Amino acid sequence: MIRVLIADDQALVRGGFRMILESRDDLDVVGEAADGAEAVTLTASLNPDVVLMDVRMPGVDGLEATRRIVASGSPARILVLTTYDVDDSVYAALRAGASGFLLKDVRPPELVEAVRVIARGDALLAPSVTRRLLDRFLDTLPAPSPRALDALTSREVEVLRLVSLALSNAEIAEHLVLTEATIKTHVSAILRKLGLRDRVQAVVLAYEVGLVRPRSV
Repeated sequence: MIRVLIADDQALVRGGFRMILESRDDLDVVGEAADGAEAVTLTASLNPDVVLMDVRMPGVDGLEATRRIVASGSPARILVLTTYDVDDSVYAALRAGASGFLLKDVRPPELVEAVRVIARGDALLAPSVTRRLLDRFLDTLPAPSPRALDALTSREVEVLRLVSLALSNAEIAEHLVLTEATIKTHVSAILRKLGLRDRVQAVVLAYEVGLVRPRSV
């Protein structure tokens, strides 16, 4: 059973999401939060697997709530809900540790599948979309610090570069003439060594250290 916490300041939105999610046998809505502060508190007490987090809420917004939840060490995966796909708040949430985002007009089957994907530990957001966000907000990135990758082997650096160019594990395996299982092992090692939550975070880091730059494909 996947435990879900819904954080949105609109009661009707929370109720709609609850109805959709609880219509599935494998999903259980364990709580609802009307703002970011409540989302942080309930995440700590209810231990959800996934938090559906609205970005724009009064008081403590979804961005700050995401930061606090990630900083607390909670294993909960955060799925950001937004009205616009290329949005500075979405970009900031991804950097803060969110595992992806959905538009708030998402169709019910897509919402359900998104929660399942996030709960498995996968990043919902396609790397190509992450790159579009990074292209948009490049001027906010810090100066490149390639030494951040010193913990990686040369092969792992190459795999990270290809992940950041929106290639799947299968495509990377074909490109490097390796098995898909080997690539999966490399990706897992990259995330572990760099202390990253998922592939989305890997793409963000690759940009920040200058391993890839906008429109490099």
